Amino acid sequence: MVVSKKIVSLAVLAALSNVAAAEEITLYTARAEQLIKPIVAVFEQETGIKVNVVSGSEGPLMERLKAEGSNTPADVFMTVDAGNLWQANNMGLFQPVKSAALAANIPAHLRDPGNNWFGLSVRARTIFYNKQTVKPEQLSSYEDLASPKWKGKLCLRTSKKVYNQSLVGTMIGSYGPVKTEKIVRGWVDNLAAPVFPDDTKMLEAIGAGQCDVGIANTYYYGRLLKTQPNLPVGLFWANQKLDGVHVNVSGAGVTKYAKNAKGAVKLLEWLSTEKAQKLYADIDMEFPANPKVASNPVVASWGKPKQDLINVSEAGSKQAQAVMLMDRVGYK
Repeated sequence: MVVSKKIVSLAVLAALSNVAAAEEITLYTARAEQLIKPIVAVFEQETGIKVNVVSGSEGPLMERLKAEGSNTPADVFMTVDAGNLWQANNMGLFQPVKSAALAANIPAHLRDPGNNWFGLSVRARTIFYNKQTVKPEQLSSYEDLASPKWKGKLCLRTSKKVYNQSLVGTMIGSYGPVKTEKIVRGWVDNLAAPVFPDDTKMLEAIGAGQCDVGIANTYYYGRLLKTQPNLPVGLFWANQKLDGVHVNVSGAGVTKYAKNAKGAVKLLEWLSTEKAQKLYADIDMEFPANPKVASNPVVASWGKPKQDLINVSEAGSKQAQAVMLMDRVGYK
């Protein structure tokens, strides 16, 4: 009889241990902690699922996931840019997810065609201009920035950043390599200064009159306006008479060897809901990926642009080709 009680007690303890494990997931994230931790805290409070957050840069985190293999504690991998998400998927780090909620909340062009990863917030990479020297009617498209009229007036961020690699990659997908190379070569010919290390410094250079126009991600502009509301820089939506402005995502997927895949899917689904999408958008001045969710009022004041509906995964599949193209034309 005593032995029987022992067996029952051990079974109960094992069951309790399994429940505890089911209520915990580990998130590897390349997104800034000040953005992710407040969002994760709300998820934990609402679901009772504890999230262990492991932060780092996307490259080292991907290599870590690959090296850990089936021993990884990670259930979810989150990063910025579809190029990085595509690369992670190409390395075999994700597993496909079937979710009616994610299919309903995240438009098809903002997620992997095989549902291995999902965009969770959107940023547009568009044209910015000095309000004192340029009128909006002088602007139109990415291609137009290669026109001789912008000779010595264009600023760009370095081609080494994945955001520009993704922009050029999707251009290759839309226009083909020959036309894209002609455009990018024109950009290089029109540079007013050496390329900048980040979008913030480039936007400040436009405001200071160092150049008249440039290309940057929208959320950098939103962040700058919080601290420099009188910055004389305006936003112009590129390609509105063509295929639409280039958009990219931050996003996440369930890892291939997730120990708690069910909990990982719950996190992704929750991140696509209105509450989480608004938190994402408000903290980092991004657009919600869920089209049913309203943008932050400041972001909404920029207008609702026509988006390029090419699948964002093209940013990754054409990434190597984009890098070689930019090298060829001297885009540093």
